[in-house]
Order: sequence, then structure tokens, then C-alpha cells
Amino acid sequence: MERIEKRIEACKRCELWQTRTNPVVGAGSLSARILFVGEAPGYYEDLKGEPFVGKAGKVLDELLASIALQRTDVYIANVLKCRPPGNRNPTADEIRACTPYLDAQLEIIQPEIIATLGNFSLSYIFDKFGLPKDKISRIHGTVFTVSTIAGIKIKIRKVIPLYHPAVATYNPNMKETLIDDFKVLAGSLRYDLHL
Repeated sequence: MERIEKRIEACKRCELWQTRTNPVVGAGSLSARILFVGEAPGYYEDLKGEPFVGKAGKVLDELLASIALQRTDVYIANVLKCRPPGNRNPTADEIRACTPYLDAQLEIIQPEIIATLGNFSLSYIFDKFGLPKDKISRIHGTVFTVSTIAGIKIKIRKVIPLYHPAVATYNPNMKETLIDDFKVLAGSLRYDLHL
């Protein structure tokens, strides 16, 4: 992971390196059973160099606490490692340039569950694992099972699309939906979190 971090710090594969303050590699446990994939760093993440430290990060912390987890139990990464100016949507070229880093993180951590946060991470992860895409409003909180072959070993993973925590900062009524989806996430782990 340190090698990936150094490569990201020196990366010039797209133009975002010119406008970023800090790259946001990711944070959490390298032996996490759940890996969350967000979209891209925002203003506060760019300043601190850490994922989910603004308002959406506070919501994410509450959601984790609702299933008896904290950030040190999971790993949090993004599709893009640098903030798009003005928090605009990532471009297809930026996603293509940056996702090899996310792929490498998935390879190192080998999570049991990949939880996508929002549309851009849903789109990338679903394409990566050959899952049929649909609107997040239809498939949020659904558990998808994927198998990948690494050498002679078959790995089973679960992919769970979730709304981005920022949705609750714009629409407080969505918090209950997020809480319910996090219960599905907890229930899909192989041990009981006593919810």
C-alpha cells in the first residue's frame, strides 16, 4: 500500500494533479472485511488528504456506529484519488486513469464485501465484476455475489450498492434508508453484529 501511495503522490496520469492540494489514497484497516468505494475527494478531503472528513463523513461515521463498526474496522477508498475542481463529476478519462490504483487496493485488501457509495462507484464496480447495472434507487441495499478467479483459487465477494452518505445531508429523510441499507451490509458479514 505504501508503494501505491507513492505512485499516487507522483501521479500525472490525468490533469487533476495540477489542481489538487493533497491526493486522497484511502484510509482504514488493510485487513478490512468491508471496503467502501466513494466517488472522489471533496473540498475538506482535498485539504486533509483523508477520505470522508466533511459532512458526508460525519454521516458515514454515524452509519458505521449503527452497525457497531468504526473507521478502523473498514477501508475507505474512492474511484478518483484527486478532487475534481468545484466537486464536479469525474470524467470518463479521469476514471480510466485513476482506477488502476483502486484495483490495486482491492487486490491488497481482498475485502469480503465491496460497498459502493453513489453512482460513480456503483458504475465502475458493477462494470468491473460484470454485474447488471440499474438505477441506485432500484438496487440500493441489494446484495450481489460475484466470483473471481485468482490463479487456481476462486474468491467469492459480495457487492452492495449504497446511496452516498451525502444524500442525507441534502435530504434528512434518506437517513433511515441508509440505516436500513447498513443493516443489510452488516447482515451480509459472516458473523452476527447483534443489531
